[in-house]
Amino acid sequence: MTRLRQSEGLIVPPGGGTTIRTPAQQVTFKVTGAHSRVASSFEVVVPPGFDVGAHRHAHSEELFYVLDGELDVLAFEPRVLTGDWRHWESPSGLRAVRATPGTVIVVPSGCPHAFANRSDGPATVFFQASPPSDHERYFEELLALLKDGGPPDPEAIAELRLRYDIEQLTPLRHDAGAVL
Repeated sequence: MTRLRQSEGLIVPPGGGTTIRTPAQQVTFKVTGAHSRVASSFEVVVPPGFDVGAHRHAHSEELFYVLDGELDVLAFEPRVLTGDWRHWESPSGLRAVRATPGTVIVVPSGCPHAFANRSDGPATVFFQASPPSDHERYFEELLALLKDGGPPDPEAIAELRLRYDIEQLTPLRHDAGAVL
């Protein structure tokens, strides 16, 4: 992809973008760092049973907009960073909530956040990351690590996340508790 000219915009039609499918998610990149200096944008289909696990990014801010379905979400620094993130509480009393279509979640850099699909159907979420991140390369490398169909190498996954500014605080899970 090439960077846009200053005098030209970008129009991505419905169904447009570059789609990557991992065993746990489908991600469609709508706007990448090749298109914008401000933010990358992508749509994620989150299957039932998927839990991204609590994590944080030291250098990027994220915005999530729930388009369809339901997710349990968290976006705060908890009193204690142990146990199931769905039971965490912030010093001011915030707790995880159920996000339904139209819900917006804003996550400042450094803020722990998580989402999980506990429903019977998929959820679709529009994400923005600022500054533009390397999410597309992260998902491509993650897919390469998961391609053989066997259990993923936890050390390789941890190293990949650290390289892409993801500090994993609780495990990423899919399909009734399988840790990825």
